[in-house]
Amino acid sequence: MDLDAYVARARNGPCFICAYLDGHPDYRHEPVYEDDAHVAFLDRWPTLPGKLLVAPKAHIEHAVRDLGETAYTELMLVVRRVALAMEEILRPERTYLLSLGSRQGNAHLHWHIAGLPPGVPYERQQFHALMTENGVLNPTPDENSDMARRLRARLAARRGRT
Repeated sequence: MDLDAYVARARNGPCFICAYLDGHPDYRHEPVYEDDAHVAFLDRWPTLPGKLLVAPKAHIEHAVRDLGETAYTELMLVVRRVALAMEEILRPERTYLLSLGSRQGNAHLHWHIAGLPPGVPYERQQFHALMTENGVLNPTPDENSDMARRLRARLAARRGRT
């Protein structure tokens, strides 16, 4: 991963989620979940196995001010469903949920779902485990496709359960 190119793209390029939703070929991600208002997909540059992003389809930039209570609750229920599916597959020690981004880059509201594998040394957990500066994983397209397929299957099996 070219970190400088990533930062330049995040700060100066189109909204990566809107571009993904519009089908822009440079912003492809492996889809995991979609409904009328939300989307979830595998992170292109994961720092932990199976790292996911969940976002509203509408270009919303602030999790508190820009969402009404119902929309916020619905988004968080999607985050929870996707996180539970990831946990069933990867069995992490801890699941990290973060909303990152700012007006300066990656402005479209999105939640990161990252499962910390068991046995990661403490000094490599938490923020260290999430920062691309500390390295990213390079799953193959087949590995990503398989992970997305497994997540979609778990989400389908979980439908109707809370």
